[in-house]
Amino acid sequence: MDKNRTLPFGSFNSLTLFTGLCIGISPAAALAAENANKKSDDTLVVEAHTPSLYAPNASADPKFNRPLVDTTRTMTVIPDLVIKDQGVTNLTDALKNVPGVGAFYAGENGSSTTGDAVYMRGIDTSNSIYVDGIRDIGSVTRDTFNTQQVEVIKGPSGTDYGRSAPSGSINMISKQPRLDSGLDASVSVGSAWMRRGTLDYNQAINDNAAFRLNLMGEKTHDAAQDNVQNERYGVAPSLALGLDTATRLYLNYLHVHQNNTPDGGIPTIGLPGYSAPNAATSALNNSGKVATSNYYGTDSDFDKSTTDSATIRFEHDINDSTTIRNTTRWSRVKQEYLLTAVMGGATNITAPNRNDVNSWSWSRLANTKDTSNRILSNQTNITSKFYTGSVGHDVSAGVEFTRENQTNYGVNAITPPSVNIYHPISSISVGGLDRNGANANGQTDTAGIYAFDTLAITNSFELNGGIRLDNYHTEYDSATACGGTGRGALTCPAGVPRNTPVTTVDTAKSGNLVNWKAGALYRLTEQGNVYVNYAISQQPPGGSSFALAAGGTGNSANRTDFKPQKAKSSEVGTKWQVLDKRLLLNAALFRTDIENEVTANDDGTYSQAGKKRVEGYELSATGNITPDWEVIAGYTLQHASVTEGDSVSQDGSSALAYTPKHAFTLWTNYQATDALSVGAGARYVGSLRRGSDGAVGTPDHTEGYWVADAKLGYKVNNNLDLQLNVYNLFDTNYVASINKSGYRYHPGEPRTFLLTANVHF
Repeated sequence: MDKNRTLPFGSFNSLTLFTGLCIGISPAAALAAENANKKSDDTLVVEAHTPSLYAPNASADPKFNRPLVDTTRTMTVIPDLVIKDQGVTNLTDALKNVPGVGAFYAGENGSSTTGDAVYMRGIDTSNSIYVDGIRDIGSVTRDTFNTQQVEVIKGPSGTDYGRSAPSGSINMISKQPRLDSGLDASVSVGSAWMRRGTLDYNQAINDNAAFRLNLMGEKTHDAAQDNVQNERYGVAPSLALGLDTATRLYLNYLHVHQNNTPDGGIPTIGLPGYSAPNAATSALNNSGKVATSNYYGTDSDFDKSTTDSATIRFEHDINDSTTIRNTTRWSRVKQEYLLTAVMGGATNITAPNRNDVNSWSWSRLANTKDTSNRILSNQTNITSKFYTGSVGHDVSAGVEFTRENQTNYGVNAITPPSVNIYHPISSISVGGLDRNGANANGQTDTAGIYAFDTLAITNSFELNGGIRLDNYHTEYDSATACGGTGRGALTCPAGVPRNTPVTTVDTAKSGNLVNWKAGALYRLTEQGNVYVNYAISQQPPGGSSFALAAGGTGNSANRTDFKPQKAKSSEVGTKWQVLDKRLLLNAALFRTDIENEVTANDDGTYSQAGKKRVEGYELSATGNITPDWEVIAGYTLQHASVTEGDSVSQDGSSALAYTPKHAFTLWTNYQATDALSVGAGARYVGSLRRGSDGAVGTPDHTEGYWVADAKLGYKVNNNLDLQLNVYNLFDTNYVASINKSGYRYHPGEPRTFLLTANVHF
């Protein structure tokens, strides 16, 4: 391990304990030296091993108070050092360290996904992203400049967080002040005019208080596509009082502003599996792929978002084994965007150029969003360790109250002109967002109570369990501007002027959700164990978003009279801490069954006859192979299928779309000398099936691909080091995501580089 790497704050306890032991034995060592002639064979040796910075020993979420090795489920922690070594700047890229997790879905019809659109174990998990254990809503890209580590739980986590996706949860842990003073800053330049700067300044105010400031600024062009630019900046101040005392107070604020160019993707013409939809367009069968650098949007396209979040956390140690915490957070995400994307089918095939595909054009659709997401949450948690007789208890319990609001403002329709298929021109203006008075409003109030307990029956055998009860109440109303045209157009009532907002939905839904989990663990040796786990997780109609009841209780996939979706998950696994407990190995077999899945019937109505199953196994290794050789790796094989109900994949199979059967990820870093470090990574994503929507001639799947990355680090002195990252080392061409109809896809990033200078004071 690089002896100059800074230990994370979470490792200070172990280091402090080791230092204390050394200080404590100093008098004894001195006395032994004085009596060396009398008892030359009396020797006291104290050994301690530096913990691996690639393998944190525990979750940073205080409600999870068990070491990772004793956690009876698949859980991956991506620490700050991995994020830095890879030059990662956002959540989606950080999740590439977790096999089978990624942004594989590119949207439906002309609509494109934006932000961290994450799929995991066959399910859209974008609404199960948390920051410090509190739900983070909004379809934006989350920067990692203020992130200490990312924690991924696979399998139902409803007992942990309440209503959530049956695939699991993603929790970003924020950086906090600590009792030392120092500054870490970085300046990066890279391909496509990439420019980025960060600053992490920590200042100890006194023996018990500290201040921390994290700053970020970034501006870049997209390396794969013309005209796509991204710009964002962020500031995150935090203050901690009472550190190293029984009562602590943390104050945190986060502000991030983004001004990006959205990308709707490029046509799938020429990809394997593509064929012209009809005889009139048969020339497309031999016309070849479009350039991956093509941009099919307009100069008017934009994606602007502003995130503000304020958090107050209070902690008090009642005694050495019991701590109570209270966290209050207010957060708001405002987003506006205009995204122009190509639709399916050539629309301009006329003589005399009907055989010249270079003159053909496709229609475009303008997608708009003007929305505001707000959340206010208060959480109280207590953790305690105690005994009842000979049985040890490790308890975590709490109550949570949360209000979530979302407002979507209606805007006037925009009709962009068609675009040339092979030679798109974006230098046109289609206007901006103009509100028309229509709106959609959702509010969900949730009150939850939970309790977990781990019972140490013997030194080798543990039982654990948890239960959570959530009561939720959702209100949803919407008004549509009448007199429009196209899909979903509403006719104006007699005497009502065109563009007048008319109420279309006004509904509410209340209910209770009971989630629970149970597990058992047996330690085979001091290093390894075997475990079993079973969990139940539920979420109401509409999931964790506000998609409730577009048609009230009528013909809608989110009818308010539908039962909650239920996921049942079982897991059998083994975990081993080897090589001086610096390398954690995990192997697990899993199965998740999802019931009450909403499916479309042949007559166009919806019912809850659907069932899904995701099963397979996962292997992982995180930590140090030698003191200088670090690794984080994982492989998963997953069978994701519809067990009852209609097929959701275009190829007619029962497999779930956007879910690779095989996925592998590896990143390793080696400290070759005191000054030189080298890193390398490889990632495999298997073939992805796309969803079914009746499109003709488009690919029904994407092909699997390998991507390799590399890193070279050089320490100039104690205050400066340089780092070069090269991504997609062999310039592999691949499909990163595909849309539901298969007309559009997002190509993977080509070979790029990032050169970073890191300074430390």
